[in-house]
Amino acid sequence: MRQREDRTNSRSCVLCTADEEDHSLVREAMLGDEKKGRYARQILLFGEEGQKKLKSTRVLIAGAGGLGSAIAFYMAAAGFGRIRIVDCDVVELSNLNRQIMHSQADLGRHKALSAYDALAGINPEIEVEAVVERISEENVDDLLQGCDMIMDGMDSFPSRYLLNRAALKRAIPLFHGAISGYQGQATTIIPGRTACLSCLFPRAPPPAAAPAIGSTCGFIGSIEVTEAIKYVTGKGRLLENRLLLWDGLEGCLEEVSYEPSPSCRECRGLGKGCIVYESSKG
Repeated sequence: MRQREDRTNSRSCVLCTADEEDHSLVREAMLGDEKKGRYARQILLFGEEGQKKLKSTRVLIAGAGGLGSAIAFYMAAAGFGRIRIVDCDVVELSNLNRQIMHSQADLGRHKALSAYDALAGINPEIEVEAVVERISEENVDDLLQGCDMIMDGMDSFPSRYLLNRAALKRAIPLFHGAISGYQGQATTIIPGRTACLSCLFPRAPPPAAAPAIGSTCGFIGSIEVTEAIKYVTGKGRLLENRLLLWDGLEGCLEEVSYEPSPSCRECRGLGKGCIVYESSKG
């Protein structure tokens, strides 16, 4: 497969050419024996039609760090057909305890380009675009062109609020996750159907360098991907208006239910994060 690199507007991408795009659309119309073999165990869960739906889904993964690594690995392995991963940072030694897409050999490389190489090795059947760029108000619309969902792999709430606004504007789901040390959280936001992220967190917590271990990133990232698979294939109950909390030290999960509120500044009628009950410690 031929590839080209595009550095327009300070963006560094790895893209398929137009001819390859046409051929890929033809290939997407069917699942050959090789594809069935790769996905055989999950096809048992949601059938070939479900697998075709994953193949046709275009994903934006915001961040190629600890959460983004786990998200990207499992989305690529599951066969999400087109993944755009965006990150402006370079790989540092302190990243390697949790950012499993990157290795010692990647030190100093842009994370997005390191991620491209890793994902190509996991599943050469999907299309991956690596974007070396900081997500901002100025470029988020462009970055989301053609995308069906947003995966939250960010490490700050201002960036998450930006993703939340973009999801509301485009009416596409945002799968949220965050971690700190042994603890993490996840929820699924579907514009027009659930409260938004600003409903749940009307004020950002104070910025701070959060401690992080790889297993927490992997746990929360896996939940985000599971939610995305359920959303696409129509299986199971999503984390809609439910915040799942993981405490690794206690070894327990807790669920907090929240609801929309009319005072939300972002979604106008979807709330200020009113927590109505807690349930299911386990």
